[in-house]
Amino acid sequence: MNLANIVTIIRICAVPIFMITLLQISTPTGVIISLIIFIIASITDKLDGYIARKYNMITALGKFLDPLADKLLTISALVCFSYLQFINPYITVLIISRELIITTFRVVAMGSGITLSADRWGKVKTALQMIACSMVMLSMIWSSISIFGLILMYVATIATVFSGIHYVVKNWACVKSNQ
Repeated sequence: MNLANIVTIIRICAVPIFMITLLQISTPTGVIISLIIFIIASITDKLDGYIARKYNMITALGKFLDPLADKLLTISALVCFSYLQFINPYITVLIISRELIITTFRVVAMGSGITLSADRWGKVKTALQMIACSMVMLSMIWSSISIFGLILMYVATIATVFSGIHYVVKNWACVKSNQ
């Protein structure tokens, strides 16, 4: 277990803490604590990648865990937002569906000995989701900015659907030829 993977595991461990503070401490202070946890966890997404590349710590485990940690963090936020009625549940369903499809796609590829990494659009999608989730949490405290959170969430949803389609089209032949 290298340092990059440990940072990723810390991000995964932050998810239940984030959810508990957001759902159980439904005060402005609880939301701020959740937002801080979410932002720190989001930053570790860049940190673990930086460490892995800089110190040549790229592993198959890291290639699997890093996108999984991102999905757990964003999906948990979306589920909480839907539960708390801050976003339309259809956004959550669309984003979770895309994530499940791409994860299944990666697992099928791994069964054929192929490792499919995130592409540029997947990274843009993740960044947009994390920014949109942060903005939604801010709008939970300051309702005057809620329109910005919703707009960003719709932009992130469109980017999520686009990146999913792009990923499948780009890698379809690779997976199809190895079945």
